[in-house]
Amino acid sequence: MSTPDSLLMLRDALRAFAAERDWERFHTPKNLAMALSGEAGEVIEHFQWLTPEASAALSTEQREAVALELADVLLYLVRLADVLDIDLADASHRKLAINTTRYPVEKARGRHEKYDKL
Repeated sequence: MSTPDSLLMLRDALRAFAAERDWERFHTPKNLAMALSGEAGEVIEHFQWLTPEASAALSTEQREAVALELADVLLYLVRLADVLDIDLADASHRKLAINTTRYPVEKARGRHEKYDKL
């Protein structure tokens, strides 16, 4: 499990990784967003054409492949947030508070509709 400052530690490790390779000039918001989208697509590839049951019962090998793709998504997300000077943990807490208001338990429990359709 992660520690409270694990996102900051990951951000710092990514900063160092990029700096050591002189990649900062390539890590523009546009490029990072595009890379993030591409990696999310690679996650989707692992589930394409699977039944809901099969997608929930991945083999050990499939789970490891998905884990590495999810890690790619997280790495690009954290790097993009860093380049844009966005506190990802803070933004996530703020978004959760918004969603708590948009999806009150008494209206949303057991339903999949978007908040404006509840």
